[in-house]
Amino acid sequence: MLGPGESSAAILLASPGVQRSPFAKLELFQQRAFLPTETCARLIELIDANRRPSTIADANGDQYFRTSETCDLDPAEPAVQDLEARLVAFNRIDPAYGEPVQGQRYAVGQEFKAHTDYFEPGGADWHKYCSVAGQRTWTFMIYLNEVEAGGGTRFGTVKKIVQPEAGKLLAWNNMRPDGRPNPNTLHHGMKVRKGVKYVITKWYREKPWGW
Repeated sequence: MLGPGESSAAILLASPGVQRSPFAKLELFQQRAFLPTETCARLIELIDANRRPSTIADANGDQYFRTSETCDLDPAEPAVQDLEARLVAFNRIDPAYGEPVQGQRYAVGQEFKAHTDYFEPGGADWHKYCSVAGQRTWTFMIYLNEVEAGGGTRFGTVKKIVQPEAGKLLAWNNMRPDGRPNPNTLHHGMKVRKGVKYVITKWYREKPWGW
């Protein structure tokens, strides 16, 4: 039985055009044209207007580990509401279990080195990030634009690179069937070589967000 902060392969594959990557170690899905062009353009405007340097939950001493910029998006914005409505219809996850939508901007040379989206049990900020809403369950990421060169998302364990494409959604389950975090979700936001990359990220939790 699914928890309220979870989706499933059956739910996602019920939407037309969804593709599941053939990996036993990782539940990974794609859908092209998830967001229309006008919504992508508006979200890019919002990210540009409010971006700040990105951070990581547990510092690792590498100041170049995550060099992108991040934007917390206003839930009252019509484009954000449109995005949220599309996600609910797609993944059937109760919105109360979702984190606020974030946007990221990657200029030339910027990246997010190989990492997982779940919080490492026993990590420095484990209690801080999981005490209220629990562990991250699913990640839904949407590319907002084409990138001239670079900027792919690389899943190293399964040797899969997904290239940016405006409006394309990429989704994966951060958990194993037994409820433990899945280390095979390790992924790398690769360096942009030419142009700028914009993405939207939506994470879901085991419990209501509550912050």
